[in-house]
Amino acid sequence: MIPNILIEDFDYDLPEERIAKYPLKERDSSKLLRYSDGKVEDYIFRDLPSLLPSDSIMVFNDTRVVPARLHFVRPTGAHIEIFCLEPVDPVEYNLSFASTGSCSWKCIIGNAKRWKGESLIFAAPEDDPEASSLKLRADSEGERDGQTTVVRFTWEGGLPFSRVLEICGNVPIPPYLNRETEPIDLERYQTLYAKIRGSVAAPTAGLHFTDTVLDAIRAKGIDVEEVCLHVGAGTFLPVKSASISGHPMHREPFSVSLDFLKTILRGRKKIIAVGTTSVRTLESLYYAGVDIIRSGEPHDVEQWAPYEEDYPYTTREALEAIVSFLESLGLDSLRLGTRIIIVPGFRFRLVDMLVTNFHQPQSTLLLLISAFVGGDWKTIYDHALSSGYRFLSYGDSSLLHRVD
Repeated sequence: MIPNILIEDFDYDLPEERIAKYPLKERDSSKLLRYSDGKVEDYIFRDLPSLLPSDSIMVFNDTRVVPARLHFVRPTGAHIEIFCLEPVDPVEYNLSFASTGSCSWKCIIGNAKRWKGESLIFAAPEDDPEASSLKLRADSEGERDGQTTVVRFTWEGGLPFSRVLEICGNVPIPPYLNRETEPIDLERYQTLYAKIRGSVAAPTAGLHFTDTVLDAIRAKGIDVEEVCLHVGAGTFLPVKSASISGHPMHREPFSVSLDFLKTILRGRKKIIAVGTTSVRTLESLYYAGVDIIRSGEPHDVEQWAPYEEDYPYTTREALEAIVSFLESLGLDSLRLGTRIIIVPGFRFRLVDMLVTNFHQPQSTLLLLISAFVGGDWKTIYDHALSSGYRFLSYGDSSLLHRVD
């Protein structure tokens, strides 16, 4: 049954000055709020390893943010911003990034009403001959799904599209920072362990980790594992409906390795997710496994799948179904998409602890936090607000223990 949850019940006053506009000088010097058994405690992020149980698995999202924001001009001189979301032709990220002359992407268009369908030319700075030499063009392919347009990019010079984006694109920092991308964002709006290109927003819980913190986590005997979910622009979209039941979630592709699935099955250790994207990836696995049990193959995890019925299968049965499916086909990873939304009433099946930042009022991420801590999000956020914590992407962090 689709939950009928009013988004106004997840509001709080977030003063503009509490939004961290820039990162701190040192990644691991941010504050860390710990919530466990209804109790809130204050730490510094570099204390994190000492707060984690040694018999645990810590799961990171190793997606890498791409410079997906491009600025074009019409023949009239009007500027059009094109924000790349996900590849269409070729549809695989690695193949699209390797394309050397043209490719198509689903995009969000800024000033869309000004674009009348003519070819757009990249607005290369006069002092950037490398960008000018590419002669990058954008053409609408006319396919729209309400908020997006499929755009075909063409360029000269034989460079792969990944390099074209590096030369011409800007890192898409969150709109609530109310500033343009600056050089510091090229390094700091990226986790140290980012590997697989594809996100248009950083999994910001990971921005606090340093090599020192990661080494201390491994030294404690904690298993460090990686999944990949490419974060889409939907993470920034506000909830416009009065009830969460009217809010559509965008598809985000994810992958989980066969080896990691076997690691989970070998022994029931506590699972610590770094970021809400890791939570959504991990919790999507159960429903992928149910699909395999019922139909013989997995499908994209739909938004309301967790609420449609009381599933009779155990988590182990679902994960074992995925492992058997992958092994039968000789595959080394599960690759799917998910639209899963986690709101109060959700049954967590894998994640026990969560490292995450502080999220916007009336956001789907705040509903996820509420679901995770048994509805006690106000206690956490009131403490953070009264104790000088910095909020949102470049803000401080928290370590939350799940409340069943």
